[in-house]
Amino acid sequence: MKRLLALFIALIFSINMSLRADEGMWLLPLLEQLNMGKMTELGLELTAEEIYSLNQPSIKDAIVIFGGGCTAEIVSSQGLLLTNHHCGYGVIQSHSTVEHDYLTDGFWAMSKDEELPNPGLSVTFLVKIEDVTDRVLKDVTNDMTESERADVINSVRGEIVREATEGNHYRANVNAFFGGNNYYLLVYEIYNDVRLVGAPPSSIGKFGHDTDNWEWPRHTGDFSVFRVYMGPDGKPAEYSEDNVPLKPRYHLPVSAKGIDENDFAMILGYPGGTQRYMTSYGVDEVLSITHPNRIKIRGIRQEILMADMMADPRVNIQYASKYSGSSNYWKFSIGQKQGLERLNVKGEKEELEKRFTEWVNKNRERKQLYGDALELIKTSIEGRAEYNNAQQYLSECLLRGTELPSMARNAQGLVSALSGDNEEETNEAVRRLKGRAEGFYKDYNPPTDRKATKAMIKVFKEDIDPVFWPDFVTQIDQEFGGDVDKYVDCMFDNSIFTTEDKLMNFLTNPDAEKLENDPAMKAGMDIFMVLRDLMQKSAEFDTNLEKGRRLYIAGLREMDPEIVRYPDANFTMRLTYGSVLPYQPKDAVIYKHYTTMEGVMEKYVPGDYEFDLPDRLFELYEQKKFGKYADPDGHMPICFLTNNDITGGNSGSPVLNGKGELIGLAFDGNWEAMSGDVAFEPDLQRCINVDIRYVLWIMDIYAGAGHLVKEMDIRE
Repeated sequence: MKRLLALFIALIFSINMSLRADEGMWLLPLLEQLNMGKMTELGLELTAEEIYSLNQPSIKDAIVIFGGGCTAEIVSSQGLLLTNHHCGYGVIQSHSTVEHDYLTDGFWAMSKDEELPNPGLSVTFLVKIEDVTDRVLKDVTNDMTESERADVINSVRGEIVREATEGNHYRANVNAFFGGNNYYLLVYEIYNDVRLVGAPPSSIGKFGHDTDNWEWPRHTGDFSVFRVYMGPDGKPAEYSEDNVPLKPRYHLPVSAKGIDENDFAMILGYPGGTQRYMTSYGVDEVLSITHPNRIKIRGIRQEILMADMMADPRVNIQYASKYSGSSNYWKFSIGQKQGLERLNVKGEKEELEKRFTEWVNKNRERKQLYGDALELIKTSIEGRAEYNNAQQYLSECLLRGTELPSMARNAQGLVSALSGDNEEETNEAVRRLKGRAEGFYKDYNPPTDRKATKAMIKVFKEDIDPVFWPDFVTQIDQEFGGDVDKYVDCMFDNSIFTTEDKLMNFLTNPDAEKLENDPAMKAGMDIFMVLRDLMQKSAEFDTNLEKGRRLYIAGLREMDPEIVRYPDANFTMRLTYGSVLPYQPKDAVIYKHYTTMEGVMEKYVPGDYEFDLPDRLFELYEQKKFGKYADPDGHMPICFLTNNDITGGNSGSPVLNGKGELIGLAFDGNWEAMSGDVAFEPDLQRCINVDIRYVLWIMDIYAGAGHLVKEMDIRE
């Protein structure tokens, strides 16, 4: 394996020139061998050691996983942290009430005492990445079954993790890369006291909402501010008033100097997942099942939610985060489906597979090793199709699309405890259920869920074969004459879970029989049972699919050794590099690489949900009070474009210039390149970033929170 890696690195000097510098999500320990030459040529002024080091503070020490799905960066010696507004949206929403609506009005802590704690929110620092491929695969042989192979690999992975975490407070994973052909150990340190410091109003932080989502030109101030705290002993700690601001190993300097076209730009962050090695069979699956299902189902439910949100400020606060989370990937599916079809990605994949097959068949050893790869993938994807389709409908319509049955299913533990007649276990189960209920009912409106549940069950019944129906759906036909509305009304009228008061009254003297007969509880359990069965049936194809993918990726790397390939994103820290660039989406249309506040005002629609603006922003614009944050021409910069290779999970990632200074926060991709997770489009793919000068201006001049700016190391 070491010999293969050495060969892989040596071939960097004969890279296929069709591989663009902007493509790739690169592993930090390999930067020196694979990327530094091109990065320096583009304008990087740092060494690889200054980006990633085990022995001294480096940029990687300022980059964190924010919560469970975004990236953030430390920007002061006191643990101040920046991420996207949409990454902090759920937290901001959780603190909002009709009386103190931080989503609408924004929030700014003018002292550390005013910063708001967030139970359950954490940030995760990367301690180190280590290649452990040789050790993991040492005893693996080609004649092993997939089960035998997995047993050997997982045993070694467990040993490595135990060694990495023994005697310390770290957490560790051994992650597979290149479809299981390589393995890396990743060691992390997690901090659980993260407090909300500031957020602009949604009219700034989500300006444009769904209409502008995934679009350019963009005028969104997509940022929020948090602070990480540590225990008095300097170690991670749960929230306590005794905790103190984090003293980070490294924090990013912030550039207020601005950007120009062709400037170097790099992004470090945690891209969630790409499928660049997807075959034509996989493309066909997402085009025929995944995207059409998501587009249809979420679109129906979102219309119901939005109508109620617009009619009631309280419901708007309750469902703002739920709606945003749903609509983001609803629109993503629309865009990616169009992009895959427009760019004929399936056809391109088929051409590569044809060339791969021809290459394999020219050599007996290759045929023996890789000959079944594509067939394994094909038969697995085709074999699981009906199960995946039904599973997605069940998940989108009945699991995510209906809230009451999901809440009721949380009482399963209480049913078990009551059946065991153990008072201590029962009291603990009641305590856990009350804890779940507290978070659930705060953001729950029964009339909205009743409407959505009716719509979702109807869609499920119309589109899914009865063989995959949960029992309660069959019951609708047998006992309610097929009347979904009548069934749903009966469930909501008779369930103890419909309101918090009903549930709390029941929990004063819980009864197992009443729980088991509760209509929402029965529906929730029925959904779970069918989902589990569908997942098991679909999983029967996983072994061959994973084997096929692993062999296909290994074969591609061997077939084209002159191409330096990077592994698909898997929510591990990566670096992508490129330049600040405009683009031409279609004939006679050329987009500049930046936007200004003039564009904000051009989109401004008073009273509009998506394009309204705070009065203060309008007043400051009219007076041109941009301070030192204006560009040389006197305009207020808002967003800019780079050709960096990012995906979901990179939200909130720092965009850095050649000196390693923060120039912006990545927050979106562009509509014309929505196929990018499957096939990178070098001429079209762009990363949309909020300009750090706009972030600083909002903090300092708009919000009057200049103390936060003073905390940072500003480079002017």
